[in-house]
Amino acid sequence: MRLGCIADDFTGATDLANNLVRSGMRVVQAMGTPAQPLDADTDAVVIALKSRTLPKEEAIAQSLAALHWLQTQGAEQIYFKYCSTFDSTVHGNIGPVTEALMDALADLPGSDFTIATPAFPDNQRTVFKGHLFVGDVLLNESGMQNHPLTPMTDANLVRVLQAQCCRKVGLIDYKVVAQGEAVIRARIEQLRAQGVNVAVVDAISNDNLIRLGPALKDMPLVTAGSGVAIGLPANFGIVPSRAASALPAATGLKAVVSGSCSLATNRQVMAFIQAGLPALGIDPLQIATQESTGVNVVADALAWAEPLLAKGPVLIYSSADATAVKSVQGMLGVEMAGALVERTLAAIARGLVDLGVRQLVLAGGETSGACVQALAITQMRIGPQIDPGVPWCHAQTEVTSHEGLHLTLKSGNFGTDDFFCKAFTMLA
Repeated sequence: MRLGCIADDFTGATDLANNLVRSGMRVVQAMGTPAQPLDADTDAVVIALKSRTLPKEEAIAQSLAALHWLQTQGAEQIYFKYCSTFDSTVHGNIGPVTEALMDALADLPGSDFTIATPAFPDNQRTVFKGHLFVGDVLLNESGMQNHPLTPMTDANLVRVLQAQCCRKVGLIDYKVVAQGEAVIRARIEQLRAQGVNVAVVDAISNDNLIRLGPALKDMPLVTAGSGVAIGLPANFGIVPSRAASALPAATGLKAVVSGSCSLATNRQVMAFIQAGLPALGIDPLQIATQESTGVNVVADALAWAEPLLAKGPVLIYSSADATAVKSVQGMLGVEMAGALVERTLAAIARGLVDLGVRQLVLAGGETSGACVQALAITQMRIGPQIDPGVPWCHAQTEVTSHEGLHLTLKSGNFGTDDFFCKAFTMLA
């Protein structure tokens, strides 16, 4: 194994794996830290955790367990992956996990310094003068200020990360990055001399990320979104290859399960409906009151879907705009509202697979994590890209026996408006 990766959610893990595959690496994604070595010949392993919104101590413990497993498998470099919107609470978990990993790697040369950048220009996430932009607007004006779990109200990443770190945080700006490896390395040494241990790195184009890659070759720990991954495989002598993304032929019925409330996913839900395709909305309040009303939300959703599946893809969603989400959270509480929806959508996804769905699109990080766990998926082979950051994957699972399951885990903010329809067309 060349590269050992730790991702703080399931969709983020496939986002990272997708970029590594595009750059020629053979990648397996594991759901949680494996209990034993993987039965696969691979260049990189991405361990997908659901640690982004866990209490800080739990996130650190899970990340360190993943690090230990990767080290026992011989990983030459460690990559801590977080979201391209850098979403995290005031107290973590990006900063605390980064520092815990640095502490655990302290015996390795160069472990006193690492970088941090969520830049992913292919998905319009850029960092300029330490500030994160989503498209043409600052992060805190992009809709992320309304995120139900990790609202982001400050686009200054140096300031955001410094609030979470004991180590000093600095900046490697775009002028340095544009000059390539030697100048970047010189800036790192300059920052070290100033007592800086973590540096936010500007990147406004893929060219910046590719120039950054060689400067990270000897760094034991890299922390970033998925964008930096495009510049790392070359450090191991790996070049792009179509064989890296090969998957078995797709068969079976098709469905989409969406729990994300992001602006992008809401547009994708609307595009699916406007295309005249069958869609069923799930009401969180109905889930919360089903015991008293006698309603069975999961059974009703599956009964609705069963006669329609033979005709083409169906969509079952709980996505809603920010106002509706806040209303439900006000009635049920933030944690209860999220947990109820996750459990329900996970049970629906399991039921759809039991009905013969073998091509499954999951939208939303928390939703994807819950669904993958309900389907008892422990690892996936990463395949071709649908949209930047979102690949098709293939998993063997006891639920599908020998057939296997094609699935894609889409981050809420990713994908074009026609993503739900386009994904199945591409797989065919």
